[in-house]
Amino acid sequence: MSVFTTVTHEQLSAWLTNYSIGTLTALEGIAAGIENTNYFVTTSQGRYVLTLFEKLKAAELPFYLNLMDHLAGKGVPSARPVRNRAGANSGELNGKPAALVSFLRGTDIAAPGAGQCARCGALLAGIHQAGGSYATSMDNPRGPQWWESVMPEIVPFLDADDVALLREEVRFQSRQRREALPRGAIHADLFRDNVLWDDGRISGVIDFYFACTDALLYDVAITVNDWCVADDGELDGSRTAALLDAYGKARPFTAAERAAWPVMLRAAALRFWVSRLYDFYLPRPGELTHAKDPGHFRGILARHVAHASARVLAP
Repeated sequence: MSVFTTVTHEQLSAWLTNYSIGTLTALEGIAAGIENTNYFVTTSQGRYVLTLFEKLKAAELPFYLNLMDHLAGKGVPSARPVRNRAGANSGELNGKPAALVSFLRGTDIAAPGAGQCARCGALLAGIHQAGGSYATSMDNPRGPQWWESVMPEIVPFLDADDVALLREEVRFQSRQRREALPRGAIHADLFRDNVLWDDGRISGVIDFYFACTDALLYDVAITVNDWCVADDGELDGSRTAALLDAYGKARPFTAAERAAWPVMLRAAALRFWVSRLYDFYLPRPGELTHAKDPGHFRGILARHVAHASARVLAP
C-alpha cells in the first residue's frame, strides 16, 4: 500500500509499549495498494502487520477487526487482530487510527490456474458461511450511492466514450434490485494479492478493510473479475467454471442469483473502474504512490456489457 503516514522506529517502539509482544527489531513499509499505510513489524516475539487507516475513522474499525477475529475463530485463515494491554484491538498512532494484526506466511500468485481458482472459490464460500453468524452489519461504503456521488468529480477527466459508458452503466445499475439475493458479510476485495499461498495451499486471506454487508453474489463477481479474467479482459472459461463450481458445492446458488449473475459481473467491474478512476485522477499525496490502471476494469465492464447473454451461472 502507499505509505501516506510515516512512522519512525522510535515512534513505533513507544507505541508498542502498550502491547505484550516484545520489543521492536525491524520496521518496513509495504508499497502496494492504495488505501492505507501498512508496515511489516518484527519484534523480539514475532512478526506482525501494522495498518494506519487513512480514510476509516476509529468508530468504523470494530466492524472490520471483529469480523477478521470472528472468521479466524471459524477456521477461515484470516489475520487476527492483536489486542493491547487494555484489551482493545485498535488504537491511535501519529494521529491516525491504527491496528496490529498477526503476520500470515505465504505469497500471492499472479497467474492462477483452474485448480487455484477452485481453491479460491471454496475459500470465498467458507468466508460467506462463517460470516453468516457475524451479527454486526454495515452498508457497502462503495456501493451505488458512492458511484453516483463521485461521478461528477470524475467525468471532467474522461473522453466522450468513457463518459457515455460510465453514465449509462451507473443508470443501468440504479434500476436493478438486489432484495431477493442472499446477503451477509462479504470481503468485497478478494483479489489475487489478498490471498496468500504456502506450499500449494491457501495460507491466508488479508485486507478486509472494504468488507461490508451486501449480496454474496456481488462478492463472487468481484472475485471472478480478478481471478478469472484473461489478458484481453474476457473471462477465461475453465478458471471461471472452476471457481464457481467449487463455490457452489459449498454454498449452492439460488435461482435469483443465477438470474442476477450478468448484472453482478457488471456491478463488480463498475465498482473498481470508478474507484480506480477516482484514485488515478484525484490522488492523495503519499510518500509512496501506487495508483492502478483504470482502463483494466473499463475493458472488463465493456466486455460484460457486450456479452451479457453469455454470462450464465449454471445450476
